[in-house]
Amino acid sequence: MRCHEVDYEIIGNDMQVVEVELDPGETVIAEAGAMNYMEDGITFETRMGDGSEASAGLMGKLFGAGKRLLVGESLFTTHFTNRGSGKRRVAFAAPYPGRILALDLARLGERLICQKDAFLAAALGTRLGIEFNRKLGTGLFGGEGFILEKLEGDGMAFIHAGGTVVEKRLQGETLRVDTGCLVAFTPGIDYDIQRAGGLKSMLFGGEGLFLATLSGHGTVWLQSLPFSRLADRVLQNAPGLAKTGAGEGSILGGLGDLLDGD
Repeated sequence: MRCHEVDYEIIGNDMQVVEVELDPGETVIAEAGAMNYMEDGITFETRMGDGSEASAGLMGKLFGAGKRLLVGESLFTTHFTNRGSGKRRVAFAAPYPGRILALDLARLGERLICQKDAFLAAALGTRLGIEFNRKLGTGLFGGEGFILEKLEGDGMAFIHAGGTVVEKRLQGETLRVDTGCLVAFTPGIDYDIQRAGGLKSMLFGGEGLFLATLSGHGTVWLQSLPFSRLADRVLQNAPGLAKTGAGEGSILGGLGDLLDGD
């Protein structure tokens, strides 16, 4: 199934909105609750799965939708269709401060692997699946576990990243990053994890016990503000809310709370 061809415009700086323009009969799929506004003539319907398996039977649709549960997403997606006679627009908002990336899957080998909560919206025909990581160490310590989200198709897909987005093109090099800062990468990239230096660095360095290593030929997108890091800062500084006691990735992060009498 070829994806619908949609036009778009990204509006804003820190709290961005992507406005998708639909021709009559065109459809865009999105995460539940992502819609910000839509023009008259656009209708929406909540469906099981992403709609790419339109010819599949009930069991096929259940299997396709069930994959989303494994990455922590909803069993359903919302389909927005232009039922009018002219062009109409529907907008989707970023869930927290950051950037919306508009990616043409046709130019990325028709496949993209991303963290489980990065997907925002995509043209109808895009398949939302899962990517199993076969390496035990990566699954246990890689931050995203064994399962990442996989987007397949030849249309536009929109994903969200926290803070500033950095795009890295690897030509056989190896890049080491904080596991939470990884947003997405193309299929030519090999994803693994390594220890974060020696024992002293692992215990007191505050960079976590492990770092993600990305190598090969392809493109990697990184974020400067993972949601988990933002949530930790809010909990640590908001009056009346319990502190997480986790620190910045260090297993001794709660030591300061003990000294403070918490």
